[in-house]
Formats: sequence, structure tokens, C-alpha cells
Amino acid sequence: MRPVLIRGGRVIDPSRNTDEVADVYLENGKVGAVGRDIGSPDDALILDATNKIVSPGLIDLHVHLREPGQEELETVATGAMAAAAGGFSAVCAMPNTDPVTDNQAAIGFIVSQAERAGKARVYPIGAISLSQKGQQLAEFGELVGAGAVAVSDDGKPVVSSHLMRTALEYARTFGIPVADHCEDPTLSAGGAMHEGIVATRLGLKGIPAAAEEIMVARDILLAEHTGGHIHLCHMSTRGSVELIRRAKEKGIRVTAEACPHHFTLTHEACEGYNTNAKMNPPLREPEDREAVRQGLRDGVIDSICTDHAPHHYDAKEREFDNAPNGIIGLETALGLAITELVEPGLLTIASLINRMSTMPARIFNLAGGTLAPGAPADVLVADPSVRWTVDPAEFFSKSRNTPFAGRQLTGRADGPVVRGQVVFERVSRGRRAAA
Repeated sequence: MRPVLIRGGRVIDPSRNTDEVADVYLENGKVGAVGRDIGSPDDALILDATNKIVSPGLIDLHVHLREPGQEELETVATGAMAAAAGGFSAVCAMPNTDPVTDNQAAIGFIVSQAERAGKARVYPIGAISLSQKGQQLAEFGELVGAGAVAVSDDGKPVVSSHLMRTALEYARTFGIPVADHCEDPTLSAGGAMHEGIVATRLGLKGIPAAAEEIMVARDILLAEHTGGHIHLCHMSTRGSVELIRRAKEKGIRVTAEACPHHFTLTHEACEGYNTNAKMNPPLREPEDREAVRQGLRDGVIDSICTDHAPHHYDAKEREFDNAPNGIIGLETALGLAITELVEPGLLTIASLINRMSTMPARIFNLAGGTLAPGAPADVLVADPSVRWTVDPAEFFSKSRNTPFAGRQLTGRADGPVVRGQVVFERVSRGRRAAA
């Protein structure tokens, strides 16, 4: 493995409160040194990062890679490649595959597929319940032993409060968080988008904000009762943000994430029955979008994730009611975050790196999120000022379901270094994956 010297970039490391022009030297898969005018061996690979951001690699706590079971939509390999192209050195794969990732063998399969791909790291998330049926807990000890970093039934809410309480108690034994998809299915049943004026105009049944907020409140109460760590997925409403704010003020072990589509779009994106804007939780009102943005600014919402959810073109071309929920996001997340949060002054670029790298690593206890000497050599090099237009035809993901096609964004990853190796390089007027 050749040493790598990343020279002359603006090095931002929230884990150590550093923001300065410096060099980063990587050797034997670890961060060797960070400083000015670092020398290197003659055989080192030199990367010129002048006018670029150099930071710990981005980490996404919430992706759907579809393998096993729906490899025509995405695989671990294509998802890991899309992640690398987006600047992510690591992603956490949700368990709603077919079969569900609820056992040791399934976790091991994800780990081996990721190692074979050799791009972004992929950390499996195990299921809370067997087959995600919400009836019987999976064996958390076996899941963690095989490599799971958290448990979740994402895609489905854990309806039983008793099961969620038991999951929080059991997960605490293994030092892992329980990540919950907060949705009261008795309120959301039959809904296709946010309950509001746009749904009324389109003649679609809506999903009220209360469907999310009721489960957020329940999960917070159970986390307080058990002392367990609850991680709240893809928060979308102003009420949820306020509930999390109060919980943190009380010292309850709660963390939360938000997605670029929820701090960028509103339910108006569904006009014209645009199924690429159909997701769960749904796009909400402008006041909800603003609350999510403020939550990210204040630290009430700890991290930014993508909820990357690939779907086939034909599935998204169905009538709105029957089209599947979800969009892809790995290759647009950084640009959207810089465009929507940094350029308007809501976040500094250092705060953004904290929300997309350092905090995700801390929340799920992952290696990375830091450039401290001896840390894994997972590094992002990005151009924070480049302007580019989203073209789904250029995505590495197998799927193209995005509402951001044709949108101009600012900021893009040149590519991450993972395990001390350049796994993706963006070149002018094109792209190429590293050999």
C-alpha cells in the first residue's frame, strides 16, 4: 500500500476543533500526521488539495442497499461505489432486505460483500425483530458479534411499546443504539403524502405530522425509562424537533438525523403527482423544513443522512398512490447540504462536516470521523465552490429516482480515501473509479 500525502488543503477536523491549511499524511491505512510541510517517501501518492476541503470521510448512518433480494435496484458494491462518489467513506445498511438482515449469517454476508467491493465501508444494521414483524426480538448478541453496529426495523415502525422497551434494554447491554422509524400506522394508513393543502388539491389521502410526533414522544419516554440510546430516523416535522430539544435538555439519551430532502423540499414538490417526491416520512410544510434546518444549526438534530432508497423507473412511474416511497441520495447529499445550509449561512462548513462525519461516528461508535494520528485513513477531499448540475445518467447507483435532476448545486466530492487508498477520483469532464 503506497503512502498518500494530501497537500495544501483546508484541513477541517471537528473532532479536534482544527481548521487550517495543512498537509495530511496517510500510511499503512492510518493517519500518520497532519501539519505544514510534511515530507513523504519518494513512492508516496501526492494529491494536490489546493483550494479544497480535506476532512474526515463522510459517514451515512442510513442507507438501503437492497442486497440481498433486490439486486436489480442496488447492490452492496454499487451502493458502496455511489457512496464513494458522493464523498462517503462509510455507510450503514438498513436490514429491510429479502431475506431480512436479522441473523448472524445475513450480517456476515453484507460484511463480505462490502469487503469484496473495496469501496466505501459498509456497516450492517441488524433488525430489531425477526423478519421485521414486530413480534419477537432478534438475537442482538449474535448480530453485534457478526458486525452489526445498531438495530432497526426501518421501513416499518416498532408499533409495540413493550417490544421497543425490551429492545432498548437489550441493546443497552451491548452498547448499541436502537434506530426507529417513527410512524403511528393507525394515523398514516392509506396516506400517500403530507396531510395539507397540496394533498387536498391533488385528491390524495394525507399523513399528518402527528403520526411521526406521537412515536417520537413514545420513544423518548421509553429511552428515559430504560436508560437506552434511541436514535430517531429521518425527522421531518417541527413538533419532532421540539420534542427532541426538550428531551436533550433533560439529559435523555436521544440522537436524531435529518435528510437533505427534508431540509430542502416541501410537499409542493409533489405537485403534478411527481412520484420522485414521494417518500416516508413525507415532505412537509415550509415551517417544518425551517424547523429541521434550525435543528441542524442548533445541534438538536445531530447528523445528516440520506435514507438512500433505490427504486426502478417503472415502479416510480405508477400512479402516485401505488408508487413506492423513497429517493436515492448518496451522490447529491454533500452538494445539497452545502447549497442549502452552508451558502445561506445556517451552518459553517466545519459544522457541516461535524454533522456528516464526526457526529455520525460518535452516535454509532464507528471508527472514523477524525484525522487524529492513528485513526483510520478515511479522508474526504472536496471542492466546496464548484458548481455542477445533477444528471442522474451519471450516477453510479443502479437507480435514478431523484427529485433533484437538473438542479444546480455548489460543492462536490473529488473523492474519498478509504483505508488509505483512493477509491474514487473525479476528473474534469467525466469520472473514473480508482483501480
